[in-house]
Amino acid sequence: MTGPLFPRRQAVARLLAGRRDLLVVSGLGAPTYDVAAAGDHERNFYLWGAMGSAALVGLGLALAQPAIPVLVVTGDGEMLMGLGGLATVALRNPGNLSIVVLDNGLYGETGGQESHTSGPTDLPAVARGCGLADARTITSDAELATLAARVQTIGKGTLFARVPIDPAPLPRILPPRDGVYLKNRIRGALGLSPL
Repeated sequence: MTGPLFPRRQAVARLLAGRRDLLVVSGLGAPTYDVAAAGDHERNFYLWGAMGSAALVGLGLALAQPAIPVLVVTGDGEMLMGLGGLATVALRNPGNLSIVVLDNGLYGETGGQESHTSGPTDLPAVARGCGLADARTITSDAELATLAARVQTIGKGTLFARVPIDPAPLPRILPPRDGVYLKNRIRGALGLSPL
């Protein structure tokens, strides 16, 4: 990977700063710890053991709640496992969905092996190839600030952003892990009854 590497926790905190009604889905492992480190919230839905499905869970929420912005925060390894989901996201292309990939070029949850993004795989190019017109790599603090503002809004189509991050391991900040509790908590935040 070339170019600037953002400190992951600071980048996620910046994306979530000043959030209003934003719904957040976090991918397996470090992205969940990063979202939790920014502050547990009733509109956070943390995925545990669902590798490859963060973008599709976010799509489901975005389609079910079209007036509310939905942010998926995931990692490069999780996104690589769910690449086929990008084609489905692009087919529906909801303007209230943003997918942010924290890319450290590693499979952090399985021992730190290099991921495909350490080589020739360009995730924004893959997203564009699937049909997502707004797919970008964040390269500056100004671009990160623009991204933070955009994820709080509803655009013309789904946003896909790759944020290259420092690969240094960080302490795990564990949020609630009970799936039924998390499901019912986010339903309650949306004014829906528990299931």
